[in-house]
Parts: sequence; structure tokens; C-alpha cells
Amino acid sequence: MSVKNRSILLILFILFADQALKIWIKTSFTIGEEIHLLGDWFILHFIENNGMAFGMEFGGETGKVILSLFRIVASVAIGWYILHLIKQKAPAGLILAVSAIFAGAVGNIIDSLFYGMIFTESWFEPAVMFPPEGGYSGFLHGRVVDMLYFPVIDGAWPSWVPFKGGESFLFFRPVFNLADTAVTTGVFTIILFQRRFFKDLD
Repeated sequence: MSVKNRSILLILFILFADQALKIWIKTSFTIGEEIHLLGDWFILHFIENNGMAFGMEFGGETGKVILSLFRIVASVAIGWYILHLIKQKAPAGLILAVSAIFAGAVGNIIDSLFYGMIFTESWFEPAVMFPPEGGYSGFLHGRVVDMLYFPVIDGAWPSWVPFKGGESFLFFRPVFNLADTAVTTGVFTIILFQRRFFKDLD
């Protein structure tokens, strides 16, 4: 199979898995509801955010529109870069890593662009998809669905640690989704193998 076809399949797989999980969570959970899959170490915990990856926020409603537009521009640029890498016959690992980043970016863009229009709110009951009365918001104002939570270490800083001594400590605190995972995996793959990936590229 050509690297181009592998890239397309990877992108489609990530998008399908990401959206299928988000839609199931959105239509089955209320915000804050959770299921413990591996004790207290791996939890499906439903939250929504207006901002960036891993629940970070950015400048309210205006910031959200700006962020959504930036994501669209960035995704177009990443898509063009994938085509450029394919034409350059770049290493397959680099093309697939960038494809994962692209798919993750698009996965969260779908939430931001459309979820406000096609879902009801999830505060008191699971959301309804395509409600007759319309969704909870408009175009570009949808919230990103997050659900993957890995609070592996829950304790406190030792008393001798400056400024933090005695305070509670939780690792890993952010709640994220499969799209975030794809972006992070792609970025770390490029960092780890950058010498191999870029040594023969102009």
C-alpha cells in the first residue's frame, strides 16, 4: 500500500474513532458523569471546553472564534504540508506523524464548528443529536468534547518542596480526547525521530 493511501486511512480512522467516541459520550452522559474503567487510574469523565487541547481556555467567546479560525487555517496548512511531503518522497513515518496531527486538528475543529448546531446541552440530561429546535449554539461556537482522564498519581508534595510543600498533587490532571492524543503522538514522534525524518529533506 502506498504511503499516500496509508496516510488517508490513518486520517479517516482517527477521525471516525474520535467522532464516534465523542458522539457516544455526548448522547449518553451528562457533564461531569464518569465511568471508572481501570479503578481510579483510567476514567471516562465527560467535560466540554471552549478552548485548546487538554481543556485549556483562550479568551472567552471572541477568543474561541479566533481559535476556531486559526485551527482551520492551520489544518489547511498541515494538509498542504502532507501533500508536499508525499511529493518529496519523505519518510513514511514523518508523513504518518503529520497525518495524525492533521486528523487530530480536524477532529477538534468539527466540534467547534458544528457541535453547537447539532446537539442540545448536556448539563442535566444526555444531549439530543439534531434536535428539531436547534442546538445549544451557533456556527464556530461549539464546545470540544473531552473524556479521557488518567489521574494515575494522587497525593501531596513533600513538605520540603519549596512553595509547593504540603499541597495536593495530581498526575495526570487534564481531561482530553482522541484528537488531542493523535496530535500529541504525532508531535512526539517527530521530535523523537527528527534526525531520521529530516536528514534527506531539502
